Amino acid sequence: MKAILCSQYCQPDDLVLADVPDPVAGPGEAVIAIKAAALNFFDILMIQGKYQIKPPFPFSPAAEVSGVIESIGPGVTDLKVGDRVVASCGHNGAREKIALPAATIVKIPDNLDHDRAAGIIIIYGTALHALEDRASPKPGETLAVLGAAGGTGLAACELGKLMGLKVIACASSDEKLEFAKAHGAELTLNYGKEDLKEGLRKLTGGKGVDIIFDPVGGAYAEQALRSIAWEGRFLVIGFAAGDIPKMPLNLALLKGCDIRGVFWGAWTRQNPEKNRANLEKLVKWTAEGKISSHVDRTFPLAQTADALKVLAGRQAMGKVILHP
Repeated sequence: MKAILCSQYCQPDDLVLADVPDPVAGPGEAVIAIKAAALNFFDILMIQGKYQIKPPFPFSPAAEVSGVIESIGPGVTDLKVGDRVVASCGHNGAREKIALPAATIVKIPDNLDHDRAAGIIIIYGTALHALEDRASPKPGETLAVLGAAGGTGLAACELGKLMGLKVIACASSDEKLEFAKAHGAELTLNYGKEDLKEGLRKLTGGKGVDIIFDPVGGAYAEQALRSIAWEGRFLVIGFAAGDIPKMPLNLALLKGCDIRGVFWGAWTRQNPEKNRANLEKLVKWTAEGKISSHVDRTFPLAQTADALKVLAGRQAMGKVILHP
């Protein structure tokens, strides 16, 4: 089968399309013939050796897949050949087939296409865990989402609206803000033109923001924290801007606020049953049209480098999908 391989830490253009042996389903496993593999910003960090998880070489990027069950191993009873499914794999999704533990695989209905299904797991899983488990949300509270047109930001806008929060989308262009507004945001702030701290204070009538969802980091993080309400919650999602901010801790004291880390991957390993329930709920919501799982664009497997460069340039609004 074909696979995109990272054999040493490298840039997207250095990845290689190669032939590798087909996987075989071991006990408790199933082989998925991959129809769509979703990319995320951390895939770039992973091939560069800058991510906290470092798979052994050679590996493929892409941490979430959708496809059809091709074979099952001994002991698998709840899946059968031909089932349409999604799964989180951590890495190795940029290939034609993958063997995964059956317990990590979730079935999808016939009315949910593979491209949108592949994009559900990580961004919506992260946003749902962040808002439901880490943010302590109360209906009517304000939620400011940085990088609101990116994958995770868009998911936070949609889920925040579903949870009854007043969503403020923050992004670097009017085009991105219009897109976020079409996906659940009530208010918008262009931090390419306007001061983020003062803008958020103005939009909240001087009170400050109750919940800040930050997948961007960099210089925007401290500006956002300075706009937080008394007893607000600042959610640390990631660092798409590249720089990990060093927050002045006196702000946490003065604001009486919490800075809460959101590490979805580690949480899923410690809470596999709750995570599976979350994924089943997200699949259902996507099939029902309650969340969009919007696909920005798709690429054939051989153009994985081009797909990653779209993410690196922060050009995507929604998900970038590979077609093995």
